[in-house]
Amino acid sequence: MYFSKVLLDDTRTTTSVYARFPHTQTIQQKQPITVKVLDNSPSGERRPSFMAPLGQSSTQMALRGGVLELECIAEGLPTPEVSWYKESGDLPSSRMSFHNFQKTLKIADVMEADAGDYRCTAKNSLGSAHHTIKVNVKAAPFWISAPRNLILAPEETGILTCRVSGDPKPQIAWSVNGVPIKDSPKDTSRKVEDDTVILSDVQTGSSAVYQCNASNEFGYLLANAFVNVLAEAPRVLTPPNNVYQVITNNPAFLDCASFGSPIPAITWLVHLALSLANPYVIHNNGTLEINVAQSLNSGKYTCIASNNLGTRENHVYLEVKEPTRILAQPEYMVVQRNRKAVFECKVKHDPTLIPTMNWLKDNGELPDDERFLVDTDSLTINEVTEEDEGTYTCVMNTTLDQDSASAMLTVVVSGTDTVFSSPEEPDPPTDLELTDQRERSVQLTWIPGDEHNSPTQIQYEDLLHQAGVWHNLTEEEGTKTTAHLDLSPYAYYSFRVLAVNHVGYSQPSRPSRQYRTNPAAPDVNPTDVHGVGTEHNNLVISWKELTGLQSNGPGLQYKVNWRQKDVEEDWLSETVANTSKYVVSGTPTFVPYEVKVQAVNDYGNGPAPEAVVGYSGEDVPMSAPESVQVLVQNGTLAEVHWEPVLTSMVRGRLQGYKVLYTTTRDPHNEQQVLLFSGNRTDGRLPGLKPYSLYTLNIRVVNGKGEGPPSPNHNFETPEGVPGPPSFLRIKNTDMDSLTLEWGPPQDNNGRLTGYTLKYQPVNSSNELGPVEEMMFPANETTVILADLKYSTRYKFYFNAKTIKGSGPTITEEAVTIMDEAIKRFSAHTSYHPPKYLPFSIHTFLLSILTFSPTPPFPPGKEDWTKECVNGSSGSQTHLIKGLKPGTSYRVRLVVKDHSEATIHKAMKSDQVDLATQGWFIGLMCAIALLILVLLIICFIKRNKGGKYPVKEKEDAHQDPEIQPMKDDDGTFGEYSDTEDHKPLKGSRTPSNGTVKRDDSDDSLVDYGEGGDGQFNEDGSFIGQYSGKKEKDTHEGNESSEAPSPVNAMNSFV
Repeated sequence: MYFSKVLLDDTRTTTSVYARFPHTQTIQQKQPITVKVLDNSPSGERRPSFMAPLGQSSTQMALRGGVLELECIAEGLPTPEVSWYKESGDLPSSRMSFHNFQKTLKIADVMEADAGDYRCTAKNSLGSAHHTIKVNVKAAPFWISAPRNLILAPEETGILTCRVSGDPKPQIAWSVNGVPIKDSPKDTSRKVEDDTVILSDVQTGSSAVYQCNASNEFGYLLANAFVNVLAEAPRVLTPPNNVYQVITNNPAFLDCASFGSPIPAITWLVHLALSLANPYVIHNNGTLEINVAQSLNSGKYTCIASNNLGTRENHVYLEVKEPTRILAQPEYMVVQRNRKAVFECKVKHDPTLIPTMNWLKDNGELPDDERFLVDTDSLTINEVTEEDEGTYTCVMNTTLDQDSASAMLTVVVSGTDTVFSSPEEPDPPTDLELTDQRERSVQLTWIPGDEHNSPTQIQYEDLLHQAGVWHNLTEEEGTKTTAHLDLSPYAYYSFRVLAVNHVGYSQPSRPSRQYRTNPAAPDVNPTDVHGVGTEHNNLVISWKELTGLQSNGPGLQYKVNWRQKDVEEDWLSETVANTSKYVVSGTPTFVPYEVKVQAVNDYGNGPAPEAVVGYSGEDVPMSAPESVQVLVQNGTLAEVHWEPVLTSMVRGRLQGYKVLYTTTRDPHNEQQVLLFSGNRTDGRLPGLKPYSLYTLNIRVVNGKGEGPPSPNHNFETPEGVPGPPSFLRIKNTDMDSLTLEWGPPQDNNGRLTGYTLKYQPVNSSNELGPVEEMMFPANETTVILADLKYSTRYKFYFNAKTIKGSGPTITEEAVTIMDEAIKRFSAHTSYHPPKYLPFSIHTFLLSILTFSPTPPFPPGKEDWTKECVNGSSGSQTHLIKGLKPGTSYRVRLVVKDHSEATIHKAMKSDQVDLATQGWFIGLMCAIALLILVLLIICFIKRNKGGKYPVKEKEDAHQDPEIQPMKDDDGTFGEYSDTEDHKPLKGSRTPSNGTVKRDDSDDSLVDYGEGGDGQFNEDGSFIGQYSGKKEKDTHEGNESSEAPSPVNAMNSFV
């Protein structure tokens, strides 16, 4: 406790002191103190001196973000007054406060800029004392850039940055999964550089949690970052088939949120005949922005998210609608009381949008009154009253936009309450009179004409500054006949009044008498004050001049004031007239200035102006970004990092950093430029070419231009998949072979490892057959495909590949030609063909043609004849001579090059398949039909009772013993059989079971060849018909076998 001066009243017998501990919620009392003031020799007046702190200067430390408390306690008589001043700048007025009669200065939320020398001054009538406190601002660690979580794909590169600041400089320690990196297992893909961890060529399983600990003596910071190594094909998160609706001439935003690892590249495709001629932007999050949407932009859009693991598409639709417009707006109406008022509001809108019409009165809801009738395009007010006066607004809303229009309703009162016969403009007011005249105001009165309570418009003319020009001053309601007018000094006023209705304005009244106001000092200062440098060593201060009416008096001038900001110096000023700018020369480059412009005239100065901060002129930056690093993410994307240029070296308003890069392997490739706005320290370079060497430099950009480039930095992109082959041609199409030629890709994107060819047949219904696949080395450009089917369409798929995979596929189709010649020749005894065989071959360096007769040989015993054919002459035919008539041949062709290596072996069985020939099929059908007819005839003969030739002879020599046919049983007597044994059909058997011999000369026995004869020459059974008595009884009863088809055929013949 300090006393600047001690008074007798300060005597205390007990002065208690308490110590309070807020954390423990305890209060401790100290021993009482006795204060006794002696009055024996009172001190007289004296100069101030400091009781605390002692000496001329002292030092105090403050922490960033804390509270700085500076205290100066002075003694003296009279009691000194204490003031504070910062030697290196202004005190932060927004964060400072004084306490204890300004003995204590507190600054909240301390910043580095608060460091410096603070001077406290104690002053009374006898003198002053000074003490300087040097403040040092220290800082516990605080974040500049905390590490962020990373999602990396295998073989990608990522960076974790832990940028902190503090005073003293913090020490940074890295840990992985809670274990200090120096104690963790060694990882060749991880590199630690102070505040940065570089992860290169990461692999699956490298996911981990990294911790950054930054500490100094005042505190520490700890942050975690999760590194997830993930191989994920793209996924589009935006729902499919979204429909976006927008009004014409408004911006349209089509979303395409995606996820994947590596980060998918987003491209947009426009379908049908849509156009993106209007400016558009694809944002980093994949959103497509069309700056000004037009109806031709409506349609289907496809968002494609792709990385090296796949591609995903998402379709969205854009509908550009016509704007909502009010075609027939409500009009200002003057309606007599108790009559009807109708406001029309006809609207045009997009037919696909549902409109909603709302009416407002004075920006509020319509009164709940049945007199108000709302229709689709009108508002009707029946029996209007004075309360219905106001502004009526129709508002047309759709789901996308709205339009509105307003009109005023005035209700007039007439003695007879009749409707006007015809609308007319109102009559002008009369008898204008000025009363209550003052320095800055006057009262105007008038007599209204026949305007039926129409509003009135008051205008003025300033004969001093703008003679002959009338300006609107104010508007009054129709029922008022007086107006209080505020005036400006130094003007010669004349006034006139006009009435207005829905027809228009009345004729103006006669002008009032002239009223002059006295001059005065300006009331306002110039506006739009700016300070901008046009050269590196000047500052142009500009403003908007005052009008003659605003000058308030003669001799209008402008007092221009300026001083450098944050520098303790006096204001500089210059007074100018009849201009709107002033140029300050000899200024430092791009430093802040405070500028003020004040209006003055012969009667004084205007109000104190407010200071505006401007900057002197810029100059091109002096230095380039340093510590340039490029981290290649993949074959088409890289990240570039740099250290920012110091503000003092930028020498202007920082606009950003320009990155210029080009590939050195393609001399025709143009240099690419990317501008990263703001104070950036990193950026991404998209659209790189795989397997390319790039050169890069960075420049800082301000309003004046670009700074010097950083040293060239080279980086190389890894290999990628190649582009499509430049062409695929099909040549030399034959019945069973063709030749393919191709060209290498225009963009190899790496070292080609070969080509892949796939092909498959396509039938007449466009169905695809089995796929054949072939591989070719990178140096081949042609191949001959053989063993193809003749007259068949083939589809070919061809692509190139590198070690990173296969590139895009190109396709082609071709049809093998039809087999137009039959190469099998058969010779018969009656026909002798030519003794040569034509055979079609392709052109080769050397061909070996072998042929052999087709009669069957034991396996492996074919007798092949070999002939050598020179294919280099371009011939595609060869004559085989010395053939034998009547012999079929097989031909085969073996192709060899000069090294005797077999290139291709084709086996030709040049024979016609009889099963497919028409004549052969017809012959077989005829034979089959003939056999069928013969079988049918035999079957019919058999079913007619077996009338063989012996039966016919028997009929010619009938035996008198033959019994006639019995009518009762329907059988023939000569064939009947009463015994159990059934005789052969057509034979006669007596009752004793024996066959009676016929004594006739025509008996069948005469045709026998002896007693033992059983069959005649045509194979018939005749023995049972002979009359030999010595025949055994059982032989006579033995039945004959049924005639077989063979016997039937012989009988037929």
